[in-house]
Amino acid sequence: MSRKGKVTVVGAGFYGSTTAQRLAEYDVFETVVLTDVVDGKAEGLALDLNQSRAVEGFETQVIGQTTGQSGEGYEAIQGSDIVVITAGLPRKPGMSRMDLIETNARIMRSVAENIAKHAPDSVIINVANPLDEMTALAQIVTGFPKHRILGQAGMLDTARFTNFVAEQLQVPVGSVTTLTLGSHGDTMVPVPSSCNVDGKPLSDLLSAEEIEELVTRTRNGGAEVVALLKTGSAYYAPSAAAARMARSVIEDSGEVMPVCAWVEGEHGISGVYLGVEAEIGREGVRRIVATDLTESELAGLREAAEAVRAKQEDVKEL
Repeated sequence: MSRKGKVTVVGAGFYGSTTAQRLAEYDVFETVVLTDVVDGKAEGLALDLNQSRAVEGFETQVIGQTTGQSGEGYEAIQGSDIVVITAGLPRKPGMSRMDLIETNARIMRSVAENIAKHAPDSVIINVANPLDEMTALAQIVTGFPKHRILGQAGMLDTARFTNFVAEQLQVPVGSVTTLTLGSHGDTMVPVPSSCNVDGKPLSDLLSAEEIEELVTRTRNGGAEVVALLKTGSAYYAPSAAAARMARSVIEDSGEVMPVCAWVEGEHGISGVYLGVEAEIGREGVRRIVATDLTESELAGLREAAEAVRAKQEDVKEL
């Protein structure tokens, strides 16, 4: 197998370490770098992951690096093709994603400054919450072209929607197609009109009330996990989504995915990072795909854009 490229995961918590594991086990990257501010944590996890190579059958090398508040250690990310930002505080029960904005904005500024310094040609995939706002802040701080900064939101929310539909109908998840757009939060826009099971419209299989219940559960999907865990937040499904995006970038796949991307005119919306469908390649976002939406879905997407726009303006000062 031909391996190529270097991907860095910033933050070695459950989310970051699981993302690094998935990226390594893909066996498509030459190197996976895992960083963390806790002394020795990233190095220990990298050693553990490398020792699993003989069992899992992958050759990708994992490198761990402790980083300091003043940028020490970030030289390890030099030459990264992709940087996945997981650093930041997770939610606790009762917290919204927006409750994290000030603390995580400070962390994001530091991380983004060091990415711009040491990996200036990288594509950034942000997963830190609040997702849409932190994605915008990463672009502001790095000054990277907007197409090279994207956020992981719709991939995760769509996966949750798909799972809920499959469970409700007791069918394989592979037979279900769903879609969510909008923000990664209260103004998330699940798109039932694009949902089907084995090609049959979801509306033929479930009542409007049942679909709305699944939409609401999808919108609250992260909070449901947080409430059950009581400490920490989801990481298996989120890491799967982030890793899949990174793989699409390094393979220049052209795959269409729901992601948080800069919108400039699509759906009548401009000048904001928002959850939309986009074609992903080596340069990040190749183009936004203008999904067919019902009038109510389009109205929801535009409402989400305005809600996110206001908060993205606020992060400039954080």
